[in-house]
Amino acid sequence: MNTLLRKGLKINHLRLAAALLTEGKLTDAAHTLGIAQPAASRLASEIEAIINAPFYQREGRGIALTAEGRALAIRADRILNEIGDAGREIDELRRGLTGTVALGAVTGPAIDLVLPVVRHARIDMPDAQIEIEVATSDHLRDMVIDRRLDFAIARLPDDSTASQFDYTPIGPEPMNIIARRDHPLMRAKTPISIESLLRYDWVMPPSGAILRQTVERALRDLGHAPPLRVLNTSSFLLTLAAVGQSNAIAPIASAVAQIFSADGQIQTLDTKLELAVDEFGILTRSGAHLTPTAQRVRELVNDMVKQHRDT
Repeated sequence: MNTLLRKGLKINHLRLAAALLTEGKLTDAAHTLGIAQPAASRLASEIEAIINAPFYQREGRGIALTAEGRALAIRADRILNEIGDAGREIDELRRGLTGTVALGAVTGPAIDLVLPVVRHARIDMPDAQIEIEVATSDHLRDMVIDRRLDFAIARLPDDSTASQFDYTPIGPEPMNIIARRDHPLMRAKTPISIESLLRYDWVMPPSGAILRQTVERALRDLGHAPPLRVLNTSSFLLTLAAVGQSNAIAPIASAVAQIFSADGQIQTLDTKLELAVDEFGILTRSGAHLTPTAQRVRELVNDMVKQHRDT
């Protein structure tokens, strides 16, 4: 038997350890757990006896976990989350494909893949609830690691944190440049030259965003400097509003451009600038076991990807 269990480690010890990962005071951790502060102090003392090492140390007006305490707390948090997932899975197995699935996606795949999947899921799993988060890849990755999402359609990080994910590649995300319907460039000879594009204001995400980097890299590869006049915003709605009410142009995912060009107010420009954001795919926590309902939604995503490749 595990030494810690043999020494008396219990669920309440794990709950306190996990709570102290985010709370800087023992009283706050006790409040989170719904117990009195003396009870939390007693649990902390028991933990120290079990691990035979200091659990935390005083730091200013709060506390900080020791190296031994943090090692236990990280694994305690993981264990408690796995227990929670087990309960959720058992409940789903008992009731069939029900429950809640939380998934995230960057903008293009949210339109191109997730919305069709939701339509299929409504027929396939009418009692399931699907929550969708549309955000940048870095935000979605954090949500996957924090277990706020079952999985995400996003980009794999290019650093050591990539090992935290299981990854199934899908492909690059094509982009288009859009303008309002009666924009002067609509009367230009096509394909529109890059010099003509650079005469106008651009609406783009802030510096460092992957879409912004993609545009600047594509221009640089063709011997051009980035646009001089840029409205920086991460708001998709503000981007559409700025394009629709001015002569500004903007790069957006092709899937999104097709949707919003359908009513004729926004149009895609035929340009000499070819854009595609780096490969994206399906991200789950490394080693995570999806519930039956979440696994079914993921299978529907895989089916939609295959359908797109076959057409």
